[in-house]
Amino acid sequence: MWRFNKGILAQFDFFSVILIIPLVLASNWLINEAVPALAQKQIAYMGVAALTFIGVFLLPIRKMAWMIPIIYWGNIALLLVVEFFGHARLGAQRWIEIPFINATIQPSEFVKPALILMLAYLINKTPPPLHGYKIKDFLRLSFFILLPFILIAKEPDLGTALVLLLIGYGVLFFVGIYWKIIATITVTVILFIPIAYNFILHDYQKIRIADFLSEKPSYHVQQSIIAIGSGGWTGKEKEEATQTQMKFLPIATSDFIFAFLVERTGFLGALALITLYAALILHLLSLGIFNKDYYIKVVSVSISFMIFIYMGVNIAMTIGYAPVVGVPLPMFSYGGSSFLNFMVLFAIMQNLITFHYKDIYDNRGTKSFV
Repeated sequence: MWRFNKGILAQFDFFSVILIIPLVLASNWLINEAVPALAQKQIAYMGVAALTFIGVFLLPIRKMAWMIPIIYWGNIALLLVVEFFGHARLGAQRWIEIPFINATIQPSEFVKPALILMLAYLINKTPPPLHGYKIKDFLRLSFFILLPFILIAKEPDLGTALVLLLIGYGVLFFVGIYWKIIATITVTVILFIPIAYNFILHDYQKIRIADFLSEKPSYHVQQSIIAIGSGGWTGKEKEEATQTQMKFLPIATSDFIFAFLVERTGFLGALALITLYAALILHLLSLGIFNKDYYIKVVSVSISFMIFIYMGVNIAMTIGYAPVVGVPLPMFSYGGSSFLNFMVLFAIMQNLITFHYKDIYDNRGTKSFV
């Protein structure tokens, strides 16, 4: 009979949970102030995410490693279904309609954990040599990064595609690549930027870049900057937070929730939020730096990169230092899919950390913690 030994939780990474809880509570407080109905939905999303976290955490992930390529290629198949049979909204073909229940799914969201797990699987199977991966291994790993990038960019969903690209190559740079490859990539990217702008980007993407580079920011960014500036040191009371209460601030519960936070809590609130994110990012990086297990290394570093990219782009966007794109503030913006994605990734990471020694002992056949 299966029996869970409580002693195994001695390896559980409680510190990341301690850092996440204030983010979730502050997010729900703000969303409830703006739109109480959305706060109730967010609580439901959190409940689903919590159950999913527990379910994923209890899976024997290392023993099921053979399924990782199947999961990856299953997600690629879904992206191909989107390409040929996808449901279009506002000029973008990103969704698959589920028959009979009048619902849609966005496969690009599922690709993030699938790609991260695939990279962990491949790197663990063939670790980098002393001076990093040479060209043959680099191209092999690049194939698994570029394939979903191209399919998602064609939808078009350039934001999600670029996040995948940055995470994928960020992981490769972290575990080690031969220096000549890094130099070649740097030069290629610099030369490719003007070509991509002129011949690959869609018109609406060029408009966003033009708005960003113009002297006068767009209406959305103007209202966001006003909200942030009016917050002062300690913020305003709910009734005095006019940008949010009078609906001047657009999408205050998701894309521009950072501006909403600063209007209510001021500079000190913004500093507290950024400090929480910085502590979480550095903690996750430390798990990757000081761990020789490539599964733990790749997954923890990937999550830290994802949080850094999302946080950096979202905050920069709200203050006019980045083009306006639909990138949420991690575990803070309203929405179920992004929050669920992060909880799945954290559950995978916690599983790999918590059961690390158990899996080693089980594989050697000498001792079991369960």
